[in-house]
This record gives sequence, structure tokens and C-alpha cells, in this order.
Amino acid sequence: MLATKVFFPMTETDSGLSREQIHKQIDASLERLRTDYVDLYQCHRPDPDTSIEETMEALTEVCEAGKARAIGFSEWTVGQIAAGLEVPGARKWVSSQPQYNAIWRAPEAELIPFCAEHGISQIVWSPLAQGVLAGKYKPGEQPPSDSRAASDSMGWAMDRYMSDDVLGAVQRLVPIAEGAGLTMVEMALAWVLREPNIASAIIGASRPEQVHANVAASGIELSQDVLDAIDAALTDVAVTGPQLANFVRPGVKHRD
Repeated sequence: MLATKVFFPMTETDSGLSREQIHKQIDASLERLRTDYVDLYQCHRPDPDTSIEETMEALTEVCEAGKARAIGFSEWTVGQIAAGLEVPGARKWVSSQPQYNAIWRAPEAELIPFCAEHGISQIVWSPLAQGVLAGKYKPGEQPPSDSRAASDSMGWAMDRYMSDDVLGAVQRLVPIAEGAGLTMVEMALAWVLREPNIASAIIGASRPEQVHANVAASGIELSQDVLDAIDAALTDVAVTGPQLANFVRPGVKHRD
């Protein structure tokens, strides 16, 4: 499957989900990808400055032009998703891309149930909590020099996961994984994939051996005892509140 996104700035003047930008950016993406269409065209974040009606109508036009086969979104609120579904004659969402892992469980509160009800599947990002659930970061220790957390360009997004409380809780998962005969990565990915509404999990492997390790989680079924033990280990640090859109205001704007 070939997918691309639209919303974040491409130049100083090009960003958002207006009709103009949706058409302009799909053409630019197709040119860069050297293809006639993508399977999935996703709204990377909601756009508070463009009506959802305009966005949905433009996405529908892109699909009708044969430039995209389906549409999705990333980090939208349930209210914004519902507003998109209500636009007359518009294409329906097929996918949602939220952050989701054993620590960040916010999508379970509202997003996943709503999407399951409306036939929308999840393509989740950060299933390993930016690598924290692999167990390589220890409380009170500096991160490995070759790790994401040590990177100036990538570590900025990890603050919520790098507290000693969180890292200490993750270390409590180590004997649970060992007792189940699994690596920490296998257990973390299997935890995400246990949810029926999850279609796939996006992994951030940087080496071939990491790809093999991640793929090994496919098909693993965690016992209820293991699931209960994971819950108990993370009970003080897991985030379970409602899903919120990140980086932009979560309000829903409609055309007057």
C-alpha cells in the first residue's frame, strides 16, 4: 500500500487542508513518488482554519479524479471525524492514525470505539512509545548515544516517556516478557495488535535486525495473565483519557 499525507508546511505559504492545498499537494506527492495515484491520502492533522466541509469535498474530488483510492486522518478528535462523516456526498474515512501503545492508551476511551462503529481501522504510530517499551532506557541513566532519545532532531518528541517514573514502570515489564518467552519488543507490539480495530502498526526500524524482530510479533497472542500483568506494571503511568488532536486547536470549524 502506498500512502501519503497533507497538512504540515511544505513551504512558507503551503500548508493546511484547504481545497487549494489538498489538490496542490496530492499532485506534488504523485510527482515525487512517480506514480499516478496513492492508495491512501491522509490528513496529517485537523486544520482549524479550513471548514471540514471544504476539506472533505476536496478529498472527494481527489478520489474521483483517480489520484487517491481512499482517505484517512491522523490525530483527529471524534467530533472532527464525525463532522467529516456528515458531509453530504463526501467520501468516507477508511483509516485513522493515532499514537497508541501500552503507555499511551488515550485512543481506547473514545476514538477506537467510534471508529469501530463506523468501519474505520487504525494504523497506529509509536507502538513502542518511541522505543521506550523496548526497555533500552533505564531510569537515572543517560540514553544510549545511538538512540532516538539522544538525537537532537528526534528526541524532542519523547519527553512524556522519558521520566524516571515511566522508565521504572517499563523495567517492571522485563520479567513479564521473559516469563512469556518474548522479547520486550514482541510483547509491546503484540499488545497493540491484540486490539481488533488495529489494522497495522507503524514501526521505526533503522536496522534490518530490528525489522525482523518487529515482524516476529505478528501472530503472537498474549494470555490474559500477561495482559493483566502489563496493566498492573503500568497502572501508575498509562494515559487513558480521551483522544485529543495534537499540535493544533481541536475545535471543529464549519462553513457558514
